[in-house]
Amino acid sequence: MDELLETDFAVAEKDRLYRCLDRVLAHQQELFVWLKQKWAELFNADFEVLLYDLTSTYFEGEMEQNPKARRGYSRDGRPDCLQLVIAVVVTPDGFPLAYEVLKGNTSDRTTLREFLQRIETTYGRARRVWVMDRGIPTEAVLQEMRESGRQTFYLVGTPKARIKQHEKKWLDLPWQKVRDSVEVKLYQHEGELYVLAKSQGRQAKEMAMRRKRLARLLRKLRAMRKSLPHRDQLLLRIGAAKKDAGRAFGLVKIHLPLPGQAVTRQSFSFQLNKTKLKTLEQRDGHYLLRSNLTGEDPTVLWTLYVQLTQIESAFRCLKSELEIRPLYHQLEHRAEAHILIAFLAYCLQVTLKNRLMIHAPGLTAAAVLEKLATIQMVEVWIPTVDGRWLVLPRHTQPEKDVQALLDQIQITLPSQPPPRIKAAALSQGAIPPPSLW
Repeated sequence: MDELLETDFAVAEKDRLYRCLDRVLAHQQELFVWLKQKWAELFNADFEVLLYDLTSTYFEGEMEQNPKARRGYSRDGRPDCLQLVIAVVVTPDGFPLAYEVLKGNTSDRTTLREFLQRIETTYGRARRVWVMDRGIPTEAVLQEMRESGRQTFYLVGTPKARIKQHEKKWLDLPWQKVRDSVEVKLYQHEGELYVLAKSQGRQAKEMAMRRKRLARLLRKLRAMRKSLPHRDQLLLRIGAAKKDAGRAFGLVKIHLPLPGQAVTRQSFSFQLNKTKLKTLEQRDGHYLLRSNLTGEDPTVLWTLYVQLTQIESAFRCLKSELEIRPLYHQLEHRAEAHILIAFLAYCLQVTLKNRLMIHAPGLTAAAVLEKLATIQMVEVWIPTVDGRWLVLPRHTQPEKDVQALLDQIQITLPSQPPPRIKAAALSQGAIPPPSLW
């Protein structure tokens, strides 16, 4: 970095970078306002449809100086660690519009109202469609969105239990095909449009996942019935099997021995509830959407909802490629600045992704970054006859395929830095590290 900026190497010294973390957080909102304008200029980005979801990242350490570090529902599989919750808004093209760092024990259902106000305050009033999973909005917030009189719309997943409430009405309605493997039924009720969607692909996936867990559970129960462990040990093993099986556990009726009773094949038995399994499989692949966009085409609504996978992709990128987890910073503002840096890195990656769609649609951002990683900065140190050192900073010459990639995405490498002469004092017992030879 010092060579590229033509300055002292201390520009990227560790403590200097920490001080940058102390200063950058104050500019978070201005950064995202500027990025929104830039994406609109570069890609004609549309910010009418907003995908909203929450994730978490965990800490290593006690974090006694961070009041937001709490234990809560861990989406990282680390309930043993303190964590932060991050609420994120992105567009279907992956452009993040805003995010908020919340306490680690924050409930999803308490976050939406504040985010609606924040987006409107930051970017002004406009027609916006909020797309969310069923666990985020409360009935009170949805009612406020319907009655606000503003152009604030929602499309949200809904528990399947609501299908039962109007089951007779659904039976009388015809299916409408929106894609080859997707059909929908529409039903308006109290100012909302309900969309019952049936996907053959999703049905096959849900059935396969349940049957896989069920088969694993039955194998474990057969092994227990064969070995006949002590009752206390049997209960522990059944508890572990229940956790692994999830909802599939409810499909098996288990008869356990009474306290003090010996575990035998007669006192311990199990049976699969085939009727319940058949009922569940008939409902697989069905999901219910609700929206106050009552006049919208159901094909459009279904397409908008399945784009929630875009925000899941953003979470995967932040956690795996950009290493937003775990957090080691002890101070609250340092931890939040770390998250901001990760989001800015994601902004660069999503910009590269959309630029590739224009200039090189066959390439992914990950493939480009892997190729660009072969370009490195090195220094060649050559001793002179008078005891000084000739230092030749150089970046590696890109291979043909890498150069073609640079040309395609319109990136030009900087000129090779000029050589330098190090004073003779350096040679008095001081030899440059082998990594620089």
